Amino acid sequence: MASTLKIISSMATKQVLAELVALYQQDHAVDIALESVGGVDAAKRVQAGEAFDLVMLAQDAIDKLIAGGTVVAGSRVDIVRSGVAVAVRAGAPKPDIGSEEALKAAVLAAPSISYSTGPSGVQLVKLFERWGIAEELKGRTVQAPPGVPVGSLVAKGEAALGFQQLAELIHLQGIDLLGPLPPAVQITTVFSGGLAATASQPDAARALLAFFAAPAAAEAKQRQGMEPA
Repeated sequence: MASTLKIISSMATKQVLAELVALYQQDHAVDIALESVGGVDAAKRVQAGEAFDLVMLAQDAIDKLIAGGTVVAGSRVDIVRSGVAVAVRAGAPKPDIGSEEALKAAVLAAPSISYSTGPSGVQLVKLFERWGIAEELKGRTVQAPPGVPVGSLVAKGEAALGFQQLAELIHLQGIDLLGPLPPAVQITTVFSGGLAATASQPDAARALLAFFAAPAAAEAKQRQGMEPA
């Protein structure tokens, strides 16, 4: 009997991959183990040579792993596009974020702001710098540790305004979603998959990766707050 296919992913794609794995297993007799952790930690584990079949991370992280030889060159497949949304604690006042100016005003008015260590957090900091408010926000920003949902900090009252991938916010209790970032400043991350250099079942892993990118997977992606890449 074939051994279990091992996938490591960032937290951003945990829900969508879990749904897609379940769909795949309806028609394929294959054991699949999905582990979702902070993207930074996932990349470190792959770089350290831990054995996986598939690696599912932000596109640039996959490219870095390919450059380092821990993900097979030419195996990258783009899976989903994911945008950033904003949340407040359940029952808290809901500031307007419908335009770039409104969002900037909401950020400046917030006593505390949280974002992730992932690609969306990096881009959000750059947005604050472009707005010229990064210095003003120092002391008010709370970066969620890898693997810890920003929404959980918002739900506990540790941050008044939380920014993270919509897919990571829609299933959390204790928060109210304000909606996506305005189109002018929306931060979109492409999440991709690649064949790990340590893959024990490369053909089976490639078949699963192809399914993740197939049109049949589109509805699951949309249900989880994402779009096909």
